[in-house]
Amino acid sequence: MKNLEIKKLSVEELTEKLAEFKKQHADLKMAHFVTPLENPLQIRKVRRTVARLATELTNRENQ
Repeated sequence: MKNLEIKKLSVEELTEKLAEFKKQHADLKMAHFVTPLENPLQIRKVRRTVARLATELTNRENQ
């Protein structure tokens, strides 16, 4: 997800997306551990999306 897409989400949607992407990240890591993924860069992409969502959520809580 891009930053513009993330900024348009509500706090509840951010929380839902964060949980969804955290689960996806854990699943990708487990799948990669068992058998190497065709595209291991997916893990990086999902990890960075989790970080973007968490950062935006923290910023909104602090305002």
